[in-house]
Amino acid sequence: MRFEKVAILVVVALLAAGVAIGQDNKSQDKTPSDKTLGMIKGRVRVETGTPGGVTVVVRRGETEVTRTETQKNGDFVVSRLTPGVYGLTLRKPGLSIGSMEDIEVKAGKTRSLGDRLILTIDEGSIAFLSGSVFSADDRSVPNAKVELSRIMDDGTVKKIDGRITTETGSFKFRLSPEPAKYRVSVKTSGSEAVSKDVEVDGAAVYRVALSLPPKS
Repeated sequence: MRFEKVAILVVVALLAAGVAIGQDNKSQDKTPSDKTLGMIKGRVRVETGTPGGVTVVVRRGETEVTRTETQKNGDFVVSRLTPGVYGLTLRKPGLSIGSMEDIEVKAGKTRSLGDRLILTIDEGSIAFLSGSVFSADDRSVPNAKVELSRIMDDGTVKKIDGRITTETGSFKFRLSPEPAKYRVSVKTSGSEAVSKDVEVDGAAVYRVALSLPPKS
């Protein structure tokens, strides 16, 4: 009798283990595979500044599904999306908010948006670098070539823009409000180049005056 009880207990244990294994297999079957999911990829371009660090929010209607950030070159990839129709919202300080709707994602497919996503400057939250060029006798200098460069963290200088002064000798650049250091330079024929460094640390108007030395 003792042997029969032990045998019965063993059979019951095996049956329970079989049920548990069956349940585990069912739960694994319910886990989405890569073949049942899709992806969205694209590249964000910006009117000023760098395309890296743009927040990409993936939505279904108004409900956020997931989010990521663009790489230095503006590329982004959002993976493991269930098939359906999505929308994107793009945000970065100093730039206008961008959006794209009706993006269909299919199972096992990658939806490529190319580089059609462009963020323009948000006029209400950008920095302006405004200035004037004067001669040695304090007269406005029209048609002078002004160059704007960015001073990088390692001390190197990278030219990013240029302007020709107006009839009143003035010029203006639009910049991202992100903290950065810039160099404004001007040179006319017969005179040495003159430059000034300007530190930008937010959305504001930064002014600079450049006075040319006497012509040699």
